[in-house]
This record gives sequence, structure tokens and C-alpha cells, in this order.
Amino acid sequence: MLTSFLKNRAMRIVTAACVGAAALAMPAAAPFTAVPSAQAQSNGAKLDRAVTALRAISTMRADFTQTDRAGNVARGTMTLKRPGKIRFDYGKDADLLVISNGKSLYMVDYEVNQVERWPIRNSPLGALLDPNRDVKKYGKLMPTNSSEVLSIEVRDPKRPEFGVMNLIFVSDPGAPGGMRLTHWVALDAQNHRTTVRLTNHRYGVSVAESTFKFRDPRRSSRRPR
Repeated sequence: MLTSFLKNRAMRIVTAACVGAAALAMPAAAPFTAVPSAQAQSNGAKLDRAVTALRAISTMRADFTQTDRAGNVARGTMTLKRPGKIRFDYGKDADLLVISNGKSLYMVDYEVNQVERWPIRNSPLGALLDPNRDVKKYGKLMPTNSSEVLSIEVRDPKRPEFGVMNLIFVSDPGAPGGMRLTHWVALDAQNHRTTVRLTNHRYGVSVAESTFKFRDPRRSSRRPR
């Protein structure tokens, strides 16, 4: 069933990518007194570019394609609004909704009338929802085959069960901050890999606050229209 497939894929994103928020929310480490190497300075500058790009987005809408390691695919629309609001809409035939109202992230399952909730500070998409966190301290720049592509890996070494999350950016003069977030890859502790690719980015679009509200299925057995 479509809903079961989507719920499993969404849960893997939630589980695997929790590391992104957890790592970025960790307290700052004690200052390191050694003079940074040229390579470290270069990596820091590249990470700054990615952070600047995230901070420059006020609103964004994009189409997404969500793929698991078995090749199963789901599609929908992602809507993002600062601060901390996001919506993954899988379409009218899906009974699943992933949404954040700026305070909490919810996975809403209308098939079984359940709602799961995570505070934003611990949410799986914390790196996207709160770019003010210091990615440079808790993210690691990974090698790529192009100087125009940045790959940032975030993980929490204290919570290996959360897995790993990689955010991928590509240089784009037309995008806020000059970098476009193209996709992210979540790998959970069971090696379940989920990739979410974004296309057709639209920046600075008008987004109503009602976009980030949902009907709580626990209060009604009727499906949303």
C-alpha cells in the first residue's frame, strides 16, 4: 500500500537524519589553540558558503523525489519558510504528511490516525530548519569530484543509532547565497539509505501560514479533503 511505503520511507528519514539536528545542537567544543592549516581554512570557507546559502532562503518551494535503497520512489512538493517551517506533501492519494510549524516537526498518518512529534531542536531536518546552528563545528566537508559541489556530512558520534546525513549543494548564481541545495542522503544504523532530491526550486514565493497547519486525525476519523 502507498501509505505504508511512504510511512516507512519517512520514518527512515526521521531516524537516520536525526543525527543532523543532534550533532548541530551539541554544545560548542573547547577552543583549539593551534593555527588552522590552509586546508582547514579552505574547508571552513566552503562550509561558510553552504551556511550562507541556507540562511539566505526566506521561502522556497521545490518538487522532491524520495528513493530508498531498493529503488522505490515517492514524489511530492516541499515547502520551506523561515524560521523553522517545512511541509512535505506526498499528494492527494497519500495518507501521510510530514510538517513543521516552526516549533515541532510532525509525521501525520491519516491511515491509522496517529501523529508523531519531535521538537525542532531534535528534528531530523534540523540542519535545514535552523541554519543558525554552527555547521562548521559539527559538520564535515566530504570530497567531491567537482569544485562546484559541496557535500556536508553530519553525525552524532554519541548517538550512532541515528545514522548519518549528507547535504549536497551545487554552485548556482541564481540561488540565494549562490548555492543550491540539490539533495540529501540519510543512512540509518541498519544501512537503509534514503535519498531526497529537489528540483524546480522556486525562491521567495508567497507562502501562507496555513500551509504549516494540519488536521489532527486523533480528533476526527474523517479524512482530509
